[in-house]
Amino acid sequence: MLHDSCYMNKPLKVGFDLDGVLLYNPTRIARQPIVLFKHIFMKKREKKFVIPKSKFVKFVYKLLHLSSFMYAAGLDDIEKLVRAGKIEAHIITARFDFLEDDFKKKLIKLNRGSIFTSAHINRKNEQPHLFKERKINELGLDVFVEDNYDIVNHLNKKSNAKVYWIYNIFDRNIIHPFKFPNLKEAVTRLKKNI
Repeated sequence: MLHDSCYMNKPLKVGFDLDGVLLYNPTRIARQPIVLFKHIFMKKREKKFVIPKSKFVKFVYKLLHLSSFMYAAGLDDIEKLVRAGKIEAHIITARFDFLEDDFKKKLIKLNRGSIFTSAHINRKNEQPHLFKERKINELGLDVFVEDNYDIVNHLNKKSNAKVYWIYNIFDRNIIHPFKFPNLKEAVTRLKKNI
């Protein structure tokens, strides 16, 4: 005779980006000006993200990531869904290897009581969209929550996950079926779909 748990639905596998999703990051509004700059001055690099190599650029990136210091509203809701067995939560951040120490510090507070099943950082400094595509597919995620529209657009084509997009004020007119102003509203929608 089969055990009752065999009849239960498996938890939804949900991935979350870090900066701009789990951590509020005001610098994420800079996406549109950066895209415009790349379109005008860097046509050959338009489809790529800059991977910092020099000490100065790495220093600038570290400064920019200091703005990710507040936990986004909605984290408590994620914890409740995990505790109830409704979702299995994962973190996938495209932060580069030189940001790993800060990531580990943030993770200690963020992962209180082991909310997240796994946490992945871009240690090999891959292109962020390709790193996230690979991890999402390896983990077999059902949903991924992301704030960078360029990455959202890529993942819609290259993964089977439903991609929830947390938009910023400059991108609010872009059409996407699963777009939300913040994590709290994205998790509210997630709850309705469980």
